[in-house]
Amino acid sequence: MKTTCEALDGNKVRLSVEIDESDFDRDIDAAFSKIARDVRLPGFRQGKAPRRVLEARIGIEAARSQALNDSIPSYLARAVRENDVDIIATPDIEITSGQEAGSVSFTATCEIRPTVSVPGYAGLRVEIDLVEVSDSDIDDVVTSERRRLGTLVDVSRPAGVGDFVTIDLVGTRDGEPVVGLAVDDWSYEIGKNWVCPSFDEQLTGAVAGAELSFTDTPNGTEEPADFAVKVGAVQELSLPEADDEWVAANVDGFDNVAAWRDAVRERMNQARWDQVRQNLVEKVTDRLAELVEIDPPESMVSADLQRRVQNVVQQFSAQGMNLEQWLQATGQEPADFVESFRPQSVTAAKVDLALRAVVVAEDLGASDDDVERELVGIAQRTNENAIRQQMMSGSKKKPRLVSVDQVRAAYVANDALVELAAEIAKSKALDWLVHHVEYVDASGNALDSDTVVGHSEADHQHDHDHEHDGEPA
Repeated sequence: MKTTCEALDGNKVRLSVEIDESDFDRDIDAAFSKIARDVRLPGFRQGKAPRRVLEARIGIEAARSQALNDSIPSYLARAVRENDVDIIATPDIEITSGQEAGSVSFTATCEIRPTVSVPGYAGLRVEIDLVEVSDSDIDDVVTSERRRLGTLVDVSRPAGVGDFVTIDLVGTRDGEPVVGLAVDDWSYEIGKNWVCPSFDEQLTGAVAGAELSFTDTPNGTEEPADFAVKVGAVQELSLPEADDEWVAANVDGFDNVAAWRDAVRERMNQARWDQVRQNLVEKVTDRLAELVEIDPPESMVSADLQRRVQNVVQQFSAQGMNLEQWLQATGQEPADFVESFRPQSVTAAKVDLALRAVVVAEDLGASDDDVERELVGIAQRTNENAIRQQMMSGSKKKPRLVSVDQVRAAYVANDALVELAAEIAKSKALDWLVHHVEYVDASGNALDSDTVVGHSEADHQHDHDHEHDGEPA
């Protein structure tokens, strides 16, 4: 097979492929074998008729046409690999010779991924919302614990917001009880707004022994109901004093207020930083996308759109919901729903281009060892999922497990190893960026990178070296 690659305008290339007649004749043999499975000839078992018999019976034209349809995709894949063409859409193929006899030639016009430069990527500034925990935040936690361990004390005054009232409640419609609106000796905290819009307002100012009647629409319903409420007691929550003695007796692991408050502060700080780190990659990639000055190819955007919509459909299906019915219920047109994801897809396409540029600039390509580790991880995750599903189903049949060799063979068969390596390289580029961008607060003050990321670059590199061992890249 001979190939040439010609650059075209509009981010395209033309691959020209020529296949020797002797090579293509083997494809014709394969086509005859395929046709034989569907043809019955006297004296031969189905699928066993030799080529010369089939050729005499049906002619060579049908087999040649079948061979062209079956073999051109594989020849094109070889040409793409040999010429290192990064196609992003289905090529336009034109057979230029060989439809009837002789060697076969075809051209494939391919849209390729554009190469971009992202000047300034190493000096990116990413703004982080500070996560300082205030004394008031800690006071809220202390107060919540005090309330949990507080005691209710009867009072003779009218009830107010924050007080507890013990009530008998009956709700009726046309004299018939309403399900869920009949309860005795219910301790209810005024201010929760749990029952109906005016419920707490009716109780505010009531005293023990009061009997109330009013009409309102219960929360979550559309029809009004008649309420009859008898107040048995009005109580206020008496909170214990949070001193060292109380902490030692009631807060596990602490014997004084100061140590407890310090631990609360540390825990809240950790939780808030964890939330920041969950959004860190998105913040970094959003800033990176801003450096891409070209509009990404529509084919890249459309492919990402399709993936996003498919994910939503799968999520709805997993929850037993029908997306089409949901769209009708919410008054959305399917086309508008799909287009709502376009801004995210445009950003994703720009991030893809930018990360590949960082890979080249920082020489972060995936090594053979990187790819092998990821193949091992894919096999492990596949087997873990198979075992998990088998356990969830309760089946006693052993799950079918895959080997690393089987995973590798599947990637080779689908010409997917190159893209797998690209994804690993992009992951490495993202790691590099996360540890090299400048993090600032809302005022532009620099923040410590290790604090923002949560560990040092050396620690992260150690994690990266092992991140493919059973975990996704």
